[in-house]
Amino acid sequence: MKIAVINSGSSSVKFKLFDMPSANVIRDEFVEHIGEPNSPIQNHYEAIKSLHVNFADIDAVGHRVVHGGEKFRNSVLIDDEVMEAIKDLIPLAPLHNPANLEGIKVVCQKAANIPQIAVFDTAFHTTLSKEAFVYALPYEMYEKNKIRRYGFHGTSHAYLLQEAATLLKKKVQETNIITLHLGNGASACAIKNGKSCDTSMGFTPLEGLVMGTRCGDIDPAIVLFMQNELDLSADEVDALLNKKSGLLGLCGENDVRNIERRKDDKAKLALDIMVRRIQKYIGAYMIVLEDVDAVVFSGGIGENSLYVRERVMNNKILKNIKSLVIKTDEELQIAHECLGVLKE
Repeated sequence: MKIAVINSGSSSVKFKLFDMPSANVIRDEFVEHIGEPNSPIQNHYEAIKSLHVNFADIDAVGHRVVHGGEKFRNSVLIDDEVMEAIKDLIPLAPLHNPANLEGIKVVCQKAANIPQIAVFDTAFHTTLSKEAFVYALPYEMYEKNKIRRYGFHGTSHAYLLQEAATLLKKKVQETNIITLHLGNGASACAIKNGKSCDTSMGFTPLEGLVMGTRCGDIDPAIVLFMQNELDLSADEVDALLNKKSGLLGLCGENDVRNIERRKDDKAKLALDIMVRRIQKYIGAYMIVLEDVDAVVFSGGIGENSLYVRERVMNNKILKNIKSLVIKTDEELQIAHECLGVLKE
């Protein structure tokens, strides 16, 4: 069975075509720098249409969908109702859910009868306990408005768990690790006995670590200050926090490869702030887990930046903790999820 996987990130599209269940990769394409200055690809719709693939020759297509809210706890076949629900959740994942929808629409245009499956980033984190996902707001805001921690990068964290357990020669259900998905979007996850028990991203993918263009954790009163004192609208604040902050806001660019090559103070400060935030989350999750088998680095930065890995682990408290570098494969995880849905 040929299963295509479309993984739309905030500024990239990864495409893989698998022969399943053997997991052999037939085709692999990657489009990056989408919508960035001087990029020939200005949006995800263009990126996905540029892929060299005939969808009519494929048996099924799996899509990474970032936000499933509380409605979607598992992967599902896509229909009009599912597409509308994904659209309704755009305010909670403004950089991703629109891109995820574009992939679905392109396939609908090119081969309307192919089954499409939505695999949600939030699903892996449905094992969080209430004390981990409920915010200290009036409780009715959770009950009525579903304001809570959802967590993201679930397909990546799930894949890293499986691979880490194999490397550590442990059963998945006995594995305690801290996984770090570090890319343009970044998140940490505390996995206890094979289940997500805490994660850095929250109600939206904006919370947590310092990312390429996202600020991560800040004092929420800063938002009020920007609106009241700087006279920024809600949309302007949203754009600033999601698209103009993080590494880009600190030093003018969000590609860690370029930032590492620079010698100026702003570049160094940006990396120092990013590393410090990662260390803070590792420290917190060590308390949550009590026993940590390993810290796992993954994602474009985690896999390729020796500088970031060494800086993060250069700490007396972490000197006896094993660190692993695992190349994540969200696409393969999504393909396996698709097989499961199609067999139901």
